[in-house]
Parts: sequence; structure tokens; C-alpha cells
Amino acid sequence: MTRIVITGTGLYRPPHVISNAELVEAFNAYAALQNERNATRIAAGEVEAMVSSSVEFIEKASGIKQRYVIDKTGVLDPTRMKPRFAPRADEELSLMAEIAVDAARQALAAAGRRGDEVDAVFCAAANMQRAYPAMAVEIQQALGAQGYGFDMNVACSSATFAIEQAVNALRAGTARCALIVNPEITSAHLEWRDRDCHFIFGDVCTAMVIERDDDAVSGERWEVLGTKLATQFSNHIRNNSGFLNRCEDTDPDARDKTFRQEGRKVFKEVVPLAAAHIEGHLGALGIETTQLRRYWLHQANLGMNQLVMRKLVGGDAGPDVAPLILDEYANTASAGSIIAFHLHRGDLGAGDLGMICSFGAGYSVGSVVVRKL
Repeated sequence: MTRIVITGTGLYRPPHVISNAELVEAFNAYAALQNERNATRIAAGEVEAMVSSSVEFIEKASGIKQRYVIDKTGVLDPTRMKPRFAPRADEELSLMAEIAVDAARQALAAAGRRGDEVDAVFCAAANMQRAYPAMAVEIQQALGAQGYGFDMNVACSSATFAIEQAVNALRAGTARCALIVNPEITSAHLEWRDRDCHFIFGDVCTAMVIERDDDAVSGERWEVLGTKLATQFSNHIRNNSGFLNRCEDTDPDARDKTFRQEGRKVFKEVVPLAAAHIEGHLGALGIETTQLRRYWLHQANLGMNQLVMRKLVGGDAGPDVAPLILDEYANTASAGSIIAFHLHRGDLGAGDLGMICSFGAGYSVGSVVVRKL
């Protein structure tokens, strides 16, 4: 069987940081404005007053301490509470393609590859900037890549699902050098006015080059030993924002239809699902959970990751086994486990085993077992 290897990764990090304190100040100012506006209705019992947020609440609920965003001023404006992006002409590179190209060029440089040596581009993210033309095709054009490109969305598992598609294409011979990009502009599909989720997401883009081992020129190679994907339908994480919304007559004051979740139900259901998936995948490969040198897990919630690891290794696993990037980057949807892999693999030696794993809406779970060559 053809050996497939990861030869380079890249990371685009936005220029602006929003701390929990800044976010809380903006949210509480917004809540005060809304409570003042609805004072009469609140007094009559028609609506409930908005509850303020706090730094303590955010860190206890998630483990997040800050997040990177492409635009900061719009998010922190209590009269706006969303990013402010300037429109671009059709002839200009789109925002999502721009950050993807940045991360892609880093990954290509790490792999010792040029853009024209790529013949498959997978743009995998929780939301796409537009329906068509495909973001992947625009990115392909900007990089001078060959072959084909297409978009795919499996929410927070998009990156690991894309890795399997790339691996399959390389083994089938329909591609020789694949590029995966995960441009996550999550600030644009987060409801910043909702106390239960206003702190969750951050912006970022990751990229990964995957190719056949006998073609690789990079000194660093991670063999993909196996991939495993699973989905199970759930309504507990949803984003109902889409083109059909414009055809619906809804209350203009209603909460928007972007990201929402029932956090407690998600936590209760996803943890055992993810742990069982990982155990099953490793078992099929004849690998014990304790044999893995590192787990690069999805970065959604600190407590969730800790409990998954506890189920897998029978105790608390520190950052050396399951590194955390959530505190700095927040939840970056599909990019989280790839950021962890990008930043926390340099100390592993030849023969070390690891797993890249994501889990999210769907529900979806994707895992990729790798070995350092």
C-alpha cells in the first residue's frame, strides 16, 4: 500500500486579540442597553432581563482566556456586536481565500513545495463565505495549483474529514500532492449577544500538505497509519443561517440563526461518543490508548477534553500528552486540533505515535493516527 505522509503545516493567526475582560465589558454594556430598552416589558413580565457575563463564568465554563479575531472594533461595539468587514469586488481575493492562502504558503514552504506542485485542494471549514464559486477553486487559482479543488463542511470535524479525503485520493492515484486549508472566520457566525455562547469562538486558518512518501522532499514526515470518520445526527448544535432565511417572515428582533447549542447535552453526549470512537479506531489498528505519545484533540471545551482523556488513559493527562491551545485561541471550529498539531509536535521523535481528533456538530467525529518517520 502506498505510504501517505503529512509534510508541512501552516497557521494564519489574526492580528487582534480580545481578552475575556474586554468581551465581558462589551457584552454587559449591550445587556444594559437592552434592559433599558425593554424596561417596561421586563416589569410586566413579558420578557426576561438579560443577565450579565463575567470573566469567572467564561473561564469556568470553557477554559478560554482570549481569542484572536480579524476585526475587533465591531465585536466590542455594544451597538453592533459583530465584526465589521469591508465588501470586496468580485475581482478581489475574498477574505476567506486571503487567510487560506497565507496559511497554505506556510505549509507549502514547510513541505518544500510550490503551489503548482499541488493537484488537489480541499477547503474544509464550518462555514463558507459563499456558496459558489467554491472557495477551494479560488484558493487553487491564487496559489497556481493544478488539478481540482472543492469545499466541504462537517462543522468542527471538517479538517479531519478532509484529511481522509486527501489520503484516499492519494492512495487511489487521483492526486499526488494535496493541500487542505481550514479558514475559520468564526467571529462572523457567532452570536456575540448570547451570554451562553458569546465567548466561545475565535478566528484562524490552518493548512496541511499531504503527499505520497516516495514523492516527499520535506525532512519532516508523519505517516498516516489510519483514518476513521463517524456521524450521528443531533439537533443540539446548530447553525440555521442560510440562503432560505431570506424567504422566511420572522420577528426582526428574534435571535439570529447562527451558532447555538445546548451545551450540557452536547457535553454529556459527545464525550462518550468521542472516547469510544478513539478506542475503536486504535483497537482496529492494534494500538493501545496508552501507546500514543500525543493526542491533538479538538479544542472546544477544557472540561470536555479532560474527561475524554480520563476515559482513554484512566487518569488525568497533562499538556505533554494532550496539549491545550484553547486558552489562547478559543474554539476555532475545525482548525483547533490542527493548531495543536502544528504547535506541539516538534519534540516528538522517530517512531512516536499520535492522533489528530475532532468532534462537533452532526454529531461528527474524525480521527487520524500518525507516526513520526
